[in-house]
Amino acid sequence: MKIPSDLRFHSDIRLMVFRPYGILDEKRINTVVEFVEQEEARMDTPFDRFTDLTQLDAIDLNFESLFRIALHRRLVYSRHPPAKSAFLVANKAAARIVKVPVLLTDHSPLHVRMFWDLAEAARWLDVPKEILETDEM
Repeated sequence: MKIPSDLRFHSDIRLMVFRPYGILDEKRINTVVEFVEQEEARMDTPFDRFTDLTQLDAIDLNFESLFRIALHRRLVYSRHPPAKSAFLVANKAAARIVKVPVLLTDHSPLHVRMFWDLAEAARWLDVPKEILETDEM
């Protein structure tokens, strides 16, 4: 599967960055999840994730979809080593959708946290802030 255009993988620091723009919907999330799961199966070592939701125009997701996707990720990733997944939000709508995976992955190998501040997310992921600020590879 070809890497989605809004996804970057920094192999040197084992970090996948998802920076969606426009409208975030279930189809788009499913495409990213499929790619991430292929990479998880292919790679020998875990990688962390960073999702920047600050450039979205709209979010077209319902609770049922969010619940299903988050529960699926928890179950699929249950036999993998721990990995961090940081979500950067800029508004209450994005924060509401991120609360679902934060809650549903609690006590699992996927350590999911929501951030309002980019520098805090970078510190938690233990990566340079500049990596999270740019789309460059």
